[in-house]
Amino acid sequence: MSQSASAPDNPLKFEPDMEHFEENEADTEIGLEDALKSIRETTFEHSGHAMRSVHAKSHGVLFGSLAVPENLPGVLAQGLFSKGGNYRVVMRLSTVPGDILNDSVSTPRGVAIKVIGVDGARLPGSEADVTQDFLMVNAPAFSAPTAAKFLGNLKTLAGTTDKYEAVKEVLSRVARGTEAILEAFGGKSSTVVTMGGHAATHILGETFYSQTPFLFGRYICKFALVPSSPGLRALTRQSVDVNARPDALREAVIEHFGRDGGEWELQVQLNTDLQTMPIEDASVPWPEDKSPYVTVARISAPAQDAWSAENVAAVDDGASFAPWHGLAAHRPLGGVNRARKDAYANAAEFRGSHNGCPIKEPPGGEFG
Repeated sequence: MSQSASAPDNPLKFEPDMEHFEENEADTEIGLEDALKSIRETTFEHSGHAMRSVHAKSHGVLFGSLAVPENLPGVLAQGLFSKGGNYRVVMRLSTVPGDILNDSVSTPRGVAIKVIGVDGARLPGSEADVTQDFLMVNAPAFSAPTAAKFLGNLKTLAGTTDKYEAVKEVLSRVARGTEAILEAFGGKSSTVVTMGGHAATHILGETFYSQTPFLFGRYICKFALVPSSPGLRALTRQSVDVNARPDALREAVIEHFGRDGGEWELQVQLNTDLQTMPIEDASVPWPEDKSPYVTVARISAPAQDAWSAENVAAVDDGASFAPWHGLAAHRPLGGVNRARKDAYANAAEFRGSHNGCPIKEPPGGEFG
């Protein structure tokens, strides 16, 4: 991924007929909600605390700022990035499962970003908000091509929620070894990684991707977050000892931000070819030789307590992050994103009602 690439000169302009609804899509959305509901009800029953159905375990909460440069080229000056400016941001680092696992069960990493103080036409359901959310995972493509295929995977995961942790730890060690062999020969298995085969690496060294497509003003894009400061880049592929350390990733984040800050580049990949960059098949990585990721903003977070009780209460428990929180100029596209709309809203409502603290976007964009 280049950090000095220029935008392609032939990005496609979005047309409504570029999206294609799946057969029985409404039924799939109901099935997804049922599976996610099963996960959160199971974890609530066992813990007494309502958690997210996915990305339940947080490894750090960070506050910082996002800077959009002045005078981006026209194709990049879209939506949030249409003019230069500085915004406050909050970031939540996480891992994918809906149950709280020891970090020795090594699964894909995620980051959720909330940009605060954003003006403009809003997505339905977020009209009163002043925020823009970005949700990303450290792989360029989604684990399933469609919402229907994702539902099949999710049903399997729902059936193992809060069960067999010792078995999961053993399987994770085996899966990490399998994945290491695959990668040594130039391969990779999203299934093996998702089931605990992710390398036990530092979460702050990861590059994160939206995986699914979004509007980018008149165009279509995927987003990425790339570590850019020397301290974060040095953590890329750095091993973390997760043995007998259930919260090893959180400890690593706390250690780093206890002494140093970090910077990232927020990048976009513009769609130039629907054949090789499909909207409705989320499992296909868009080829970077056709359209490289290009920087449109920079995020900086100073040294801070990455796990303060106040911030955990305000953000980890008291806030929600969703792809449909944001500007109409960055509307989520494709079937996987359509299925996420109500599912994320329902999960937030469940957490708020069961924890006795309704979750909503902070008034005026303020936390605390």
